[in-house]
Amino acid sequence: MASVPSLASSVNQRVADALASALPEAGGADPLLRRSDRADFQANGILALAKKAKANPRELATTVVGSIPTGDLIRDIEVSGPGFLNITVSDRAIIETLAARAGDDRLGVPYAANAGTTVIDYAQPNVAKEMHVGHLRSAVIGAAMVEILEFTGEKVVRRHHIGDWGTQFGMLIQYLIEHPHELDHKSVDGADDAEVSGEEAMSNLNRLYKASRALFDSDEEFKTRARARVVDLQAGDEQTLAMWQRFVDESKIYFYSVFDKLDMDIQDPDVVGESGYNDMLVETCKLLEDSGVAVRSNGALCVFFDEYKGPDGNPTPLIVQKSDGGFGYAATDLSAIRDRVSHLKADTLIYVVDARQSLHFKMVFETARRAGWLNDEVKAVQLAFGTVLGKDGKPFKTREGETVRLVDLLDEAVDRATAVVREKAEKVGLSEEEIVENGRYVGIGAVKYADLSTSPSRDYKFDLDQMVSLNGDTSVYLQYAYARIKSILRKAAEAGERTPLAHPELELAPAERALGLHLDGFGELIAEAAAEHAPHKLAAYLYQLSSLFTTFYDQCPVIKPEPELVVGENRLFLCDLTARTLTKGMSLLGIRTPERL
Repeated sequence: MASVPSLASSVNQRVADALASALPEAGGADPLLRRSDRADFQANGILALAKKAKANPRELATTVVGSIPTGDLIRDIEVSGPGFLNITVSDRAIIETLAARAGDDRLGVPYAANAGTTVIDYAQPNVAKEMHVGHLRSAVIGAAMVEILEFTGEKVVRRHHIGDWGTQFGMLIQYLIEHPHELDHKSVDGADDAEVSGEEAMSNLNRLYKASRALFDSDEEFKTRARARVVDLQAGDEQTLAMWQRFVDESKIYFYSVFDKLDMDIQDPDVVGESGYNDMLVETCKLLEDSGVAVRSNGALCVFFDEYKGPDGNPTPLIVQKSDGGFGYAATDLSAIRDRVSHLKADTLIYVVDARQSLHFKMVFETARRAGWLNDEVKAVQLAFGTVLGKDGKPFKTREGETVRLVDLLDEAVDRATAVVREKAEKVGLSEEEIVENGRYVGIGAVKYADLSTSPSRDYKFDLDQMVSLNGDTSVYLQYAYARIKSILRKAAEAGERTPLAHPELELAPAERALGLHLDGFGELIAEAAAEHAPHKLAAYLYQLSSLFTTFYDQCPVIKPEPELVVGENRLFLCDLTARTLTKGMSLLGIRTPERL
């Protein structure tokens, strides 16, 4: 089915046509239509156009109003103040537009006209290291942006740039060579190669890391062997690479178990770590040096920027290659850009990375532009995110001052949510299996929503008490709103007397109009969230939708006391479309909506 024009876009076009007729030189001008608390919409563009044309804005506005027909789309239009237009749409137009949306699986949301290929770099854990609360935001924000962009028609390539390379692997690999059974999986009967859980995999890695670190710090001969092993790794020694691969594979068991807890799907082909660009590093450096973008400084290959200076006032360079010949993060990141642009054919690169790395990425992106790998047609942006804070407003730590393990945080959220679900389970008639399943959906949804309802650039407080609350701006509130609607629809179906059916001929109550107009704005909101890389705007839209539904349900009887048949059918129609919009929007945020809670 074709996309459905929103009421706002239809009204905007009517006003633009009338404006072009009244002021031909203003053809194509934007009437600047916005939602208003004075009417359904307000057009503010006439003032600036009148000033440019040296016309009286109120007279121009009056002329425009005189040429706009009313009755079908627009019920009323009036001039306000110095030349604003207050516009009220007809009840019929609201319901007819919503009926068209309801007839489409995509709810009438159009595909983007300029869809291209976007590579999103997100969820970047480190091999042989535990995931902690600091990994949460990149994973959650990145996954939501993948879903939102794909829904608009964008081709999205996922990239998980895991930390799988570096000097620490010399220590780990050398220790494993000398203690070859440290990563073996043991079953109950002692057999090797048993299936291992994520927790067991991480336990193996932690144990090996601590043991190798202790030996590295206390035994000079081992330290020498470990450093030599780094050279072997970088040179591609077969035995060394095989041992390195064991660390990567063991870590993936753990990573995937954490992502599974987060209800996120991570596929092997999407995991391309730092090591994936090793073969490109020398060529990247040569291209930068030959073009003059990078220069040698004290033996290191550097890119300098006038605008970035250190505390001493001297320019802060981006070091692409160290003086000892080793490569820094910049060489890997620049090689990744080359690969993503030339091989993956991306026209947009999004990096969901901690705001504290902003300077690094500004310099990397500018270097890539100077080298010609980024340009007006191919852009890179950092979707920078703030820090997860504890209730005290300080960086989130355990009581012992340690970084909070991500699995512990997620398990606690699920436990707390399950308790909330269990409180209402008997009333709804949930089985123990449903309680456990819904507890997981509610707990993980609570964690994701708390993150996604905050602008990515801002810090936010991790407060489980608030996150699993049934009141306020929480995913639990949205999930219960959805479950409530599904319950209403089930009861109506069981009664068998009425079904969701649009009745454009009806006059709408204020709460029905408010809900209907908000439902109609879903497509435009999705386009805005995609263009601005702003999943928090979708979260805000869904919270407002749930709030408007609550008001509608309180003020407009749907089943009891029983309204007139057609009125009841129309209200059930609004209920059904609200539920469909809620579940679609929540799914784009990576949050499930159980039908019974």
